[in-house]
Amino acid sequence: MPRRTRPAESARAVSSASAVSAAPSASPAAAASAASPGAEAGRGAAGSDSEGESSERAPGDLRRLRTEAASLRAFTEVGAGARRRDAIAAVTGAWLQRAWLGSGCQREGLALAAVGSLARSDSGPASDLDLVLLHDGRIGGKALGEIAERFWYPLWDSGVRLDHSVRTLEECRRVARDDLVAAVGMLDLRLIAGDPELVAGVRATISHDWRANARKRLPELMEAVRERHERHGELAHLIQPDLKESRGGLRDMTVIRALAAAWLADRPRGAVDEAYARLLDVRDALHLVTGRGRDRLVQQEHDAVAALLGYGDADLMLKDVTEAGRSIAYALDATSRRAGQSQRARTLRVGPRRPMLTPLGHGLSSHDGEIVLGPRTDPARDPLLLLRAARAAALAGLPIAPTTLDNLVENTPHLPKPWSPKARDIFGELLAAGDGLAGVWESLTLAGAVDQWIPAWSAIRSRPQHNPVHRHTVDRHSIQAVIEARPLLADVRRPDILLLACLLHDIGKAYGSDDHAHLGAEPAGQAVLALGYSAEEADQVAHLVRHHLTLVDLATRRDPDDPRTVEMLCEAIDDDPDTLDLLRALTEADARAAGPAAWSQWRARLVDDLVGAARRRLAAQGHGPDPHVVDPGPEEDGLPEVAAHVRAAAESVGVQVHVEDHGEGQLVEVIAPDRVGLFADTAGLLAAHGLSVRRARLATVDGLAVDRWHVESPTGARADAEAIERSMLRLLSGDRRGLTPLTRRPPRSHASPVTRALLVPDASEDSTVLELRATDRPGLLHDVGRCLASAKVSVRSAHVATYCGQAVDTVYLTEPDGAMLSPGRVAQVVGSLIDVADG
Repeated sequence: MPRRTRPAESARAVSSASAVSAAPSASPAAAASAASPGAEAGRGAAGSDSEGESSERAPGDLRRLRTEAASLRAFTEVGAGARRRDAIAAVTGAWLQRAWLGSGCQREGLALAAVGSLARSDSGPASDLDLVLLHDGRIGGKALGEIAERFWYPLWDSGVRLDHSVRTLEECRRVARDDLVAAVGMLDLRLIAGDPELVAGVRATISHDWRANARKRLPELMEAVRERHERHGELAHLIQPDLKESRGGLRDMTVIRALAAAWLADRPRGAVDEAYARLLDVRDALHLVTGRGRDRLVQQEHDAVAALLGYGDADLMLKDVTEAGRSIAYALDATSRRAGQSQRARTLRVGPRRPMLTPLGHGLSSHDGEIVLGPRTDPARDPLLLLRAARAAALAGLPIAPTTLDNLVENTPHLPKPWSPKARDIFGELLAAGDGLAGVWESLTLAGAVDQWIPAWSAIRSRPQHNPVHRHTVDRHSIQAVIEARPLLADVRRPDILLLACLLHDIGKAYGSDDHAHLGAEPAGQAVLALGYSAEEADQVAHLVRHHLTLVDLATRRDPDDPRTVEMLCEAIDDDPDTLDLLRALTEADARAAGPAAWSQWRARLVDDLVGAARRRLAAQGHGPDPHVVDPGPEEDGLPEVAAHVRAAAESVGVQVHVEDHGEGQLVEVIAPDRVGLFADTAGLLAAHGLSVRRARLATVDGLAVDRWHVESPTGARADAEAIERSMLRLLSGDRRGLTPLTRRPPRSHASPVTRALLVPDASEDSTVLELRATDRPGLLHDVGRCLASAKVSVRSAHVATYCGQAVDTVYLTEPDGAMLSPGRVAQVVGSLIDVADG
């Protein structure tokens, strides 16, 4: 690297100018302290113990000066944090430059540079100093060693922790190549004293190497970040977080800067800068409270740190820390995705490259690992588009692109309260998405969408929990309970009620009371009403919230052999078997979400024993399940009537299909002579035509099947009645090609609920009633219908519904001669249904 020499006096002038420019906001007191010779002596240069030499060479107790500079800045004033850190940087820079001058380091080809927090001007009162003595290789080893000792000794005696090194440009490149942490740190390299061209040259070379090797180093960096997060946990969910190393901590901001320095992604601004400054303020207060350079915010320091920062209590401070951690973690995720996308684009580009969009329906697409809007999609025209995007992202396990999310939140019209049935259904499917829900909900929360949907949510957002059993904040625990409920959805008749109860069960903790279950019942019910559910459904959710601790308390704290224990549980569920099933599932989901210590085999056995005893008591009292799981609506009360001309046309042609708009979907009515397999054929053709069945009611009137299917199309296309008729007539002639699309079946999720097929006893006097609960998928009803046709049973009527991606289908079956199924036949059909639904 070319070097320009300069006289020693010029070097001193440049160093002095650097001191002034590095700290324009230093206070007069701090500057005076920095400029004074220093009252406290340390050892002299080159290891001398002479008090006189120390007094002349050491410019003062740096640790004390830094603490005084920090203490001069009130923590509660607006902008005090930045001014405080500027003052610390000014004092430190001035001290180092005076030490540089006093140690006789003014040599050609020599410079002092900082990395880490000092280089970024965000040092805390007790932060380490990371310094590099740079040289161009022309100074001899012995002379260089003597120079280094003369400078390091006063620093060691100054009361601060020091990480130091002596390197040439090539040595810096080698260290950066071999040590990822060092490479990231040297990107912030900044001149303190000496030759500015030497420092500028090293920094430029390190930055060039970083960009040139980005393809290799990006995976290495991301793996190191992942391992660090696993070791230190997520700042947003910890009561005693490491402010630096945790996910969402200060070091993640350094990673974001490194990704931007590689020219792979833009550095995010705004909210993430505010979050970073907030964490720095907490770190500064922690340093002053403890008198040490600690980064872990341990519980015994919460009150003192909160008081210094001006908070009314420690929980308010922890909430802000959580919010800051969430913002930084979200920014890191988005920036790392952008970096990966840029790197792939560089690797694959051989010419103009068009975006590879995979349509997902409703104007949404997936692109390069994110959910984005299609090129002609206008959020202002679809009030449901934000919900649809959230559902698509959670189901696919992909994030919504940040610009897309901002566009959706800003431009999608707010949903009127109460929500429409369609909005309610999409929201339920979002909740039922499983593990993909957590990240999407986090992004929706940060964007402000969740507060629009559920205003009460803001009161529990980032609220800490001091119970050692809990591993998450209140809001994150609630979302985890929803996720933990997914495998249990087939255990209940109304999965949507279960998921809502999980989501809102701790809403009462916003009031800071031990009796949060009772306090949360009313706001939970109000939130459910606003989401478009009926008053009866809202009351059921409120009832579950009120009693979400009852089952586990009775099972673990009362005598299970005492009849009064079972009686108390039955009173809590109002003698309703469905509520008992919901409470059982809510209890397990809540416990599993709290942490490993909250749900064990022993506790599960106690709960199940008590639930079993309650079921036996209810059965003995005649409280059985209600087989009618679908409210058909006023237009479907009783058996449907068929006009004479429609009957004649259906019997002569073989089928009649009518389509009409119905709410936010379509109603497809199929009228045809009843036959074995008609249910399967109709369901299969609707799926093959890209239509999703939301609910259906099938009935037979005097040998004529009158089936009403409520469907929707992800593309917004209208069902084609004539095309469906033609396809059904081809099926009658034996041509099955219309069902070919059903062979392309998506893989089954490992987290899918276990399929249930249940006999509903005494539900009908002349039919056998079975209830199937299974994860919905394209072609499920077709497979169910084929299974029943293969078993040679007649479907007298059927009630089909979908809740939160979970099909809950009730079928009334008879033998071909009209007789009810025998117990052996019931077992055969139940086993076949479970097999085909799991297929």
